[in-house]
Amino acid sequence: MGEPTTGATAGPTRDAERAGDAERAGHTERAGDRSATRLVRGPGLLLVWLYGVMSVGAVSRSLYQIATEFGHAPLAYSLSAVAAVVYAFITYTLVRGGETARKAALVCCAAELAGVLAVGTWTLAEPSAFPDTTVWSDYGMGYLFIPVLLPVTGILWLRKTRR
Repeated sequence: MGEPTTGATAGPTRDAERAGDAERAGHTERAGDRSATRLVRGPGLLLVWLYGVMSVGAVSRSLYQIATEFGHAPLAYSLSAVAAVVYAFITYTLVRGGETARKAALVCCAAELAGVLAVGTWTLAEPSAFPDTTVWSDYGMGYLFIPVLLPVTGILWLRKTRR
């Protein structure tokens, strides 16, 4: 394995060596398992893109608001930061793929949906508690309701891709 190979056999030999190394490291992916563990295909690609956009938007918004006017609405800005972390984590797990990542993303999408519903209801029931809006205010109305639709879509996709 450590000997140099000739040009005629270099490609297949190196591929076989890489496959053997990956198999020994536990990183093999059988052809039948590939579709079950790969989350970034079909609708999953759109989910990754949307979660990525929402991550950038929520991170930017919360960092700016926390840095410049945190005293004005600390609860709202803190909740926006929580939303940013949730979006970034879900984006990461979708890109990572695999069964463990799928399960983690599913739990996180369910928690996100609960957060959107709780904060959305809270902002409607007691608007005075929120001098400024969050990403999840009014069920994400300021973001075209994407914050409430995204976790539902994510849950449906992640359930469909399970083994």
